[in-house]
Amino acid sequence: MKKRLLVSALGMAIVMSVSTTAWAASKIDGKVTNDSKVEQAANIAIGENNKASMGSISIKNSEVGKTGVVTNKSTVKQAANIAIGKGNEANMGSINMKNAKVDGKLTNTSDVKQAANIAIGENNKANMGSVNMEGGSIGKTGVVTNKSTVEQAANIAIGKGNTANMGSINMKNAKVDGKLTNTSTVKQAANIAIGENNTANMGSVNMTGGSIGKTGVVTNKSTVEQAANIAI
Repeated sequence: MKKRLLVSALGMAIVMSVSTTAWAASKIDGKVTNDSKVEQAANIAIGENNKASMGSISIKNSEVGKTGVVTNKSTVKQAANIAIGKGNEANMGSINMKNAKVDGKLTNTSDVKQAANIAIGENNKANMGSVNMEGGSIGKTGVVTNKSTVEQAANIAIGKGNTANMGSINMKNAKVDGKLTNTSTVKQAANIAIGENNTANMGSVNMTGGSIGKTGVVTNKSTVEQAANIAI
């Protein structure tokens, strides 16, 4: 018997999603797909302006265009996705876009098993096997691909202004002009950032305020097994 558990949260302006697809004021031009299985999992956001996402697509003020096609297929089993504090965001196996333009085909395929994705503190982000874009643009017919398998892994950011990423693509204010690819397999690994203003990245492409240009193409293919990536 499959169980789906959504644990209610306290606070202001809380966004929680378990195996859901959500977008606002977005242009897709065809085919948004979210096929997720969440079993015996808790998705919790507590505090103020926190987000907890599990195996879901979230698109806000974004444009995919060029016939579109955004696909997220995630399987999350016996996992806890928790954001506690102020302005925290916890993502697990999900695509998250804000003010982003892709121009066709954004794909994230994640398999997360028995994993905990936790952000505790202030202004923390915890990402696991997910593509996260904020204010960025791919362009030139796009194509952003992240295919991650995370098994029995903990992705934790604790403190103030910390970011923990595992097998994921993370872009902020970034321009690529076509084709960003990350293929990651993370097994029995812990990705932890504890302290103040820390960042922990594992098998992931991370761009902040950068630009590739000239038709782009950024490629990262990573396999991480039984590894710990820790910033304290």
